[in-house]
Amino acid sequence: MPDITVQGAGIFGLSIAFVCLRRGADVRVIDPKGPGGGASGGLVGAMAPHVPENWNAKKAFQLESLLSAEVFWQKVEEVGGGSPGYARTGRLQPIEDETAKRLAMSRADGARTLWQGRADWRIVQASQFEFTPPSPTGFVIHDTLTARVHPRQACEALARAIIALGGEITADARVSGRIVDATGVAGLDALSQDLKAPVGTGIKGQAALLGFDARYAPQIFADTLHVIPHADGTTAIGSTSERDYATPDETDDQLEQLIARARGAVPALMNAPVLERWAGVRPRARSRAPMLGACPAQPGRFIANGGFKIGFGMAPRIAEVMADLILENRDAIPADFRVEASLPAGVR
Repeated sequence: MPDITVQGAGIFGLSIAFVCLRRGADVRVIDPKGPGGGASGGLVGAMAPHVPENWNAKKAFQLESLLSAEVFWQKVEEVGGGSPGYARTGRLQPIEDETAKRLAMSRADGARTLWQGRADWRIVQASQFEFTPPSPTGFVIHDTLTARVHPRQACEALARAIIALGGEITADARVSGRIVDATGVAGLDALSQDLKAPVGTGIKGQAALLGFDARYAPQIFADTLHVIPHADGTTAIGSTSERDYATPDETDDQLEQLIARARGAVPALMNAPVLERWAGVRPRARSRAPMLGACPAQPGRFIANGGFKIGFGMAPRIAEVMADLILENRDAIPADFRVEASLPAGVR
C-alpha cells in the first residue's frame, strides 16, 4: 500500500486518513493546529439532509453518507475508544401556515420514495415533543434522517482511532508519498493562486454553546437557526454566514443577535447560560459542493475541500470515494463534486 500524507486534520482529512488506514495504507496527518484546530473544531455538528425533492447526484450522495454515518462513527469509537457524540436524533421544523403544510406533505411523499424507506419525513403535532419550537399551525416537520455529532469530540475520536491503527498525527510539515490536501480555506486560497483563478472562499460563522440538557431530543431548525442538543448535556446554536469580516476568529454582536433569536425560536432556551462563544472561517468551493479529486497538473496530489455547512454529514462517504481514488484509482466522485466543477471555464 502507498505511503500517504494528509495535510489538514479537519473532518475531511481525518476521515480520509481513517479509511485509508483501515484499508492498509501507511498514513501521516499533518496539521500545526492539531485535530479539529480549524473550522472543524466548532460547536454545531448538524448532519441534516437536503429536502426530498428535485433529486440530483449531490442529494443522493448525501443520503448515502447520512445512512452510512452510524456504522462509520461506531467503527471510529470501537477502534479508538473515543465517543464522537453521534446520534440519529432527527429534527423538528415548525410549519408556519397552510401553504407550508401542503408543501411539507408533498415532500413527505417524495421522502417515501427517495429515502428508500430508511428514514421518514412526516407532519406531526408539535405537542408530541417536549423540546420543540412554537408552531403557528400546531404542526411540525419531523424527519428521522438528521443526526448530530459534537465536532470537537468527533475530531478527537478520529484522531484516537488513527493513532490506534498505527497512523501518525504531527505538526511536522515533511511530506512523502501521495498527498491529500484537506487544508480548508488556506488550501482554497493556495489553489486559487496556483491557477490564477478563484476556486473558492472562506465564509465566517459564529455559534454558541448553551447550558441546556436536551440530549435525547430531536434537533430544531427554526428561524434559519440550527439548535443541536449534544450528548454531553449542552445545546449548540448556529450559525451566522458572513462573507465580509475583519476578524476571522472573534465573535461580535451578530452572535448576540443569533443567541437572542434562538431564545425566541425555542423558549426553553430563554434562561440557559452561554457556556462558550465561537467563530471560525469555513471553506466554500466555487461550485458550492465539496471539491474532490486529483489536483490539476500535480500528479500524486489530491484535494478534499469545500465542505461548507455539510462537511460532517458528507465525511463518511467522501472518505470512501477518496480512498477508492487514492488507493485503487477507482473514481466514483460525482461530476458536481469534481475539482473541475469549481474551476472557471477558462482554466478547465
